[in-house]
Amino acid sequence: MNRLRRLPMDVWFEPLLIVVLGTAYILWYRSTTLTPTEEASLGWSNLRTTILDHITLTLTATVIVVLIAIPLGIVLTREKARPVKPVVVNFANVGQAAPAVGLIVLLTMWLGTGFRTAVVGLVVYAILPILQNTIVGIDQVDRRTIEAARGIGFSGLRTLVQVELPLAVPVILNGVRTALVILVGTATLSTFIGATSLGTLITTGVTLFLPKLLISGAILVGLLALIIDWLGRLVELAATPRGVA
Repeated sequence: MNRLRRLPMDVWFEPLLIVVLGTAYILWYRSTTLTPTEEASLGWSNLRTTILDHITLTLTATVIVVLIAIPLGIVLTREKARPVKPVVVNFANVGQAAPAVGLIVLLTMWLGTGFRTAVVGLVVYAILPILQNTIVGIDQVDRRTIEAARGIGFSGLRTLVQVELPLAVPVILNGVRTALVILVGTATLSTFIGATSLGTLITTGVTLFLPKLLISGAILVGLLALIIDWLGRLVELAATPRGVA
């Protein structure tokens, strides 16, 4: 019990919420009457494919964003690149400030429809949280700690890898979690450009006026976002060095 109390509240409360919501949905699903279209869409074989497509789309975009945003954020914290930092951050901010549907439509006119266009749109939309958190995380490292590392003979690269990045890990991973949750929700819009996702359930429910299908799509997206956020939180705790809050 004492061990549980020492854990951050979200570590144990979030999975509890997932179990409660998931159980409530399963009980509702088993007790409700579905139309043939709803049964076909919510049958396990179709639903499994839809969920896996949604996860694939989300994780693909996340990996690309991480590979772009974290190295770029590191570069922008270096002294020589600081003058261009506001320009790059503001440019990334444009991607998130733009309406997601409008951004996807514009990209469709350029790249066509399908999975690739959906990934590009998600990358543009989610790059800001990770980029900004990488910059903030590294910039908040105490300058005296960096100077001490350099004073004992660490090179700039070694100081970055062994001092700055470990201390910035909690903030950077928090940005990754934020981006993941954004991507899970925004990925539903990919259905408008021919990429399969849980948004297919929502749009079908709206188009054919099938409220149960619409509700199922919304609940499943919410549950997926909670699960991914919780897993990200566990990774964040595991990767954070001891003594770093």
